[in-house]
Amino acid sequence: MPRHRCPRFLQFKPDVYYFKPRGIPLRYLQTITLQPDELESLKLYEVDGLDQTTAAKQMRISQPTFARILDHAQRKVAEAIIKGKAIEIQEKGLDP
Repeated sequence: MPRHRCPRFLQFKPDVYYFKPRGIPLRYLQTITLQPDELESLKLYEVDGLDQTTAAKQMRISQPTFARILDHAQRKVAEAIIKGKAIEIQEKGLDP
């Protein structure tokens, strides 16, 4: 039986929830979904420039967990760019 998932502390709430390649209707695209914690990890590490340890502390998770979340997020974004897929950002799960 898997271990209970610890809640993440998420502060970032995006203004947009979809990105897609230009010129292709969404109905013709496959979609990749980014979870709220994956988006938060990308923001903290790539945009804010925090190291993994500091970013993990802000999310109130361990550094290895942060590294796994960040790896999943980076792979999803890379796949969407390389294969021309849409990216949906899931809204639920954001803490105040």
